[in-house]
Amino acid sequence: MTPDPMLMKLVVVRAEPAARDIQCFELADPAGNELPPFTAGAHIRIKTPLGVTRQYSLSNHPDERQRYVIAVKRERDGRGGSVSLVDTVRVGQTVEVGMPENLFELDDKARSFVLIAGGIGITPMMAMARQLSSMGDRPFKLYYLTRDPEGTAFRQELLDSDFAPSVVVHHDHGDIANAFDLWPVLERPGAVAGRHVYCCGPKPLMEAIKDMTGHWPSRTVHFESFGGDTKPHADDRPFSVQLQKDGRTFVVPVGKSILDTLRAEGVHVASSCESGTCGSCKTRLLNGEADHRDLVLLDEEKGDHIMVCVSRAKSPCLVLDL
Repeated sequence: MTPDPMLMKLVVVRAEPAARDIQCFELADPAGNELPPFTAGAHIRIKTPLGVTRQYSLSNHPDERQRYVIAVKRERDGRGGSVSLVDTVRVGQTVEVGMPENLFELDDKARSFVLIAGGIGITPMMAMARQLSSMGDRPFKLYYLTRDPEGTAFRQELLDSDFAPSVVVHHDHGDIANAFDLWPVLERPGAVAGRHVYCCGPKPLMEAIKDMTGHWPSRTVHFESFGGDTKPHADDRPFSVQLQKDGRTFVVPVGKSILDTLRAEGVHVASSCESGTCGSCKTRLLNGEADHRDLVLLDEEKGDHIMVCVSRAKSPCLVLDL
């Protein structure tokens, strides 16, 4: 596999379970040099053993320049990237890692924060909570919603942290009747001037928070999703993509994205999140019908654009402006 010159080679110095089906990885420079700086809410891209690139949020304090810490949920029914990382990457191995990027930055003008995490969505919130706690001048409350204690990443770290009094951990045990009621938290946006909401987690949680914050100023509510519809569907079928500029045609198999297929053929497409949330890989669709699975495109864009990192085809062939 040809190394990507845009990726750093970092060594795995720690790899251990963070919770059920969640593995924590600590990465460092092999020579012990400082790593490129990052801010709370940032993510890095990692090339998995499968050769595909996936995005993971950084969970350690941004002041820590000697390491990056991520948590990877092993998605059994995903596209294989997380499974390959959790099952095969061990301490001492090197991995290729992109520069930190941040699409979920803490607002400098915010004076207080409501942080809401669902499941593995705790990862960027850990960095936020650590930074805000060390700063001490902008209060926050972290609400961490999970199914059960065994599936709660960083649970003990949160309980032992200096900011534990600012953390609420709630387990619903898979019963919607036990869901935590966030409405009293979000009912009055004007109760504290300068308050911002940050939410990261699965789609149902995101949608619920969007509904409950509809009366908040839009600039004060921030979301980071773990992506569009990235898991394979039972009725997925292979399809073709044709490049308008040179006429080449490639088959996109089940379980592999258009982006990964093009990348394997040496076709460069700008990308970042690779989960249908950032818009970097938006590509003009010249012919064919897309099966949209992203969280970015507006309804009026869906007829002639596609997010090639997650979306597939309803027609046998898509013609792309590439």
